[in-house]
Amino acid sequence: MNSNNLDKKYVWHPYTQMKLWNNLENIVIKSGKGFSLIDSKGRRYLDGISNMWCNVWGHDRTEIIDAMKQQLDILPHSSLFGLVNGPSVNLAGRLTSIAKGMSKVFFTDNGSTAIEAALKIATQYWNNVGKTQKKKFICLKNGYHGDTIGCMSVGYVDGYFSPYKSLLVKTIKVDSPTIRHEKFGRQCFEQYIEKIDKILKKLSSKISGFVMESGAQIAGGVNIYPNNFQKEISKLCKKYDILLILDEIATGFGRLGNMIEYEAQDSEPDMVCFAKALTGGYFPLAVTLTTSHIFKEFLGEYWDKKQLFHGHTFTGHPVGCIAALTNLDLYQKLDLIKKIRHNASVLNRLLEKFAEFDICYDIRQKGLLCGIDLRKGRDPIRMIDNVPIGQYIAGESLKEGVYLRTLGNIITIIPPLAIGQDDLKKIVDVEFGIVDKIQKKLNRFSKDKFV
Repeated sequence: MNSNNLDKKYVWHPYTQMKLWNNLENIVIKSGKGFSLIDSKGRRYLDGISNMWCNVWGHDRTEIIDAMKQQLDILPHSSLFGLVNGPSVNLAGRLTSIAKGMSKVFFTDNGSTAIEAALKIATQYWNNVGKTQKKKFICLKNGYHGDTIGCMSVGYVDGYFSPYKSLLVKTIKVDSPTIRHEKFGRQCFEQYIEKIDKILKKLSSKISGFVMESGAQIAGGVNIYPNNFQKEISKLCKKYDILLILDEIATGFGRLGNMIEYEAQDSEPDMVCFAKALTGGYFPLAVTLTTSHIFKEFLGEYWDKKQLFHGHTFTGHPVGCIAALTNLDLYQKLDLIKKIRHNASVLNRLLEKFAEFDICYDIRQKGLLCGIDLRKGRDPIRMIDNVPIGQYIAGESLKEGVYLRTLGNIITIIPPLAIGQDDLKKIVDVEFGIVDKIQKKLNRFSKDKFV
């Protein structure tokens, strides 16, 4: 039995309707080279979504691979429960040196667990300082922070999580603005801040933390904050004594053109979470960073029970930490942020041609993040040829040698951060061709209706 059939027999895929999946001839990936994945038949697929937003250098960066192999020979794993290992210490020091205002690092193994740790830290912080009434979290509508219960509670996307609503903790959800295409004219965010100010003024005595993605919301629709919006939120949190918890799991390490996005946003978090690009996409590792102000409230005598009761088997995994350290060395050595900013300008120019399509309702882009919102009039396009539009675009992209997933009717272009211009152009050109095909199909359909 080949891998495809074995997969259908045993594997349950994420965010996938398995009835449909099991009726398809699915692609089996055997290897990776450069920025492409290679299947069992030798066909190449240029990675248009950074292997789910985490890949930096492509799939065969030898410096990271060799460092991981060497660490496996020395020490495959050592727990942080009662022990210390060198790679975790070195990485913690490195991260606090580049993340302004942060002084302590708590290790986990993926973005969801990093957020869960932050929620527990915030909750226990207020307990430790004697303000036990501060239990609620406030968050932005359309935010996304992961798939575990706490994460779904502060990052509720109805299209994903409605079946689990009964499990979730009640939170306060507020609207947020997004940068729109220039055709929409001048956009203001002051009214959003005014509404949030009123809510915080009324409920701050009960609010533990404000949780938001830093710089932009990705899974909630590629919503990019206007300048100063995040800065104003940060100021409100300070004004009303609310902890600001920033999620840079997908937006940090250069995705939006800045190594540490909250610094570019001129905001001051009490906690920040990193993952995905932290190891270049080569190992599951995540971190929750906090300030010394937060950390000191967890200090006390053993029986005071002020310590953080949270931990994971693979916390501070030495192989993951070595991957992250080597990854950060490469960022510095190759001046990756400069390259990302240049390629962001290239991407911006490449996207201009999409404005010629009527169905491109909005085009949102910052750094190497892009969302192309496909609509007929104001209505999101949902089906093409009796196939959900996301599946249609993914399938057509694969036919053209590009691996890409959409957010429903929103085409997301989220390439590996070190991608070259030729590969970037190919991804954009393929999606341009697919949008052209969709527009022509819809135009024919409209004409046929009136024949």
